[in-house]
Amino acid sequence: MVVPMQKNGRLGRGLASLIGDPVQGATRLPPEGEHRVVSIGDIQASGINPRKDFHKDELQELADSIAQKGLVQPIIVRPLGGTEDGYEIVAGERRWRAAQQAGFHTVPVVVRDLGEQEVLELAIIENVQRADLNAIEEANGYRDLIEKYGYTQDKVADVIGKSRSHLANILRLLKLPEPVQKMVQDGRLSAGHARALIGREDAEALAQRIIDERLNVREAEALVQSLDAGGDAPKPRRTREKDADTRAFEKEMSDVLGLKIEIKRGSGESGTLQIKYGNFDQLDYIRMRLLGAVG
Repeated sequence: MVVPMQKNGRLGRGLASLIGDPVQGATRLPPEGEHRVVSIGDIQASGINPRKDFHKDELQELADSIAQKGLVQPIIVRPLGGTEDGYEIVAGERRWRAAQQAGFHTVPVVVRDLGEQEVLELAIIENVQRADLNAIEEANGYRDLIEKYGYTQDKVADVIGKSRSHLANILRLLKLPEPVQKMVQDGRLSAGHARALIGREDAEALAQRIIDERLNVREAEALVQSLDAGGDAPKPRRTREKDADTRAFEKEMSDVLGLKIEIKRGSGESGTLQIKYGNFDQLDYIRMRLLGAVG
């Protein structure tokens, strides 16, 4: 099976400039890379990919999307030392795993000659621009660039196309206790929640309370400020239970789209419908469904 290759602007200018356009007819591998279609078995994961967590449900959703539409974006690889036709993933491990799950035998790749530092830099940029990293993975990737390769925070911020304040806020999350970092990695706690707990000895207990009481970021910050001031902690908010019709509507739409659907009731008959997607392929799938391009 040959999967389609498509050039588009989803990766952003930062990554696009690193990948470059393929050089046709070159006898040697050009610096900007070369497009090929290779056997999925000739590719292996990289040990320095900042992304460590591959959630089973999200991977299956991506596999389903790839099975329907193909792999629309090539995987970035480099030649694997000691082999004639082996490759190591630079960026796109999640897509590679999902393609395997979807039963693909070949995948489109861009082959580049890259060193260890370039591999880490490109992997971080690709993941951050696709929002594929959780905040802790993102922070660990930045720390590797700083500690292993001597990057300054200003240089990291410039490379990834983020502000210096964003970089500083993300790195501060690594000061949290390991159990709290794990809550962020698991998606139980957002980066905004976690930032309110930095430097607190009771961070783990407060994190669990935030989760149990379903506090939003503003409520979590108010809780911490109240405790710092020596006052009584605010009472937990009461959440309105969803009625059977609402839950049934959510399930029906989730089954149709294959994505998580949540309905939040407002005042009167108003409300908000949320569709959760994990990557740009799923977002494009939602767009196509809304436009009637997919049955």
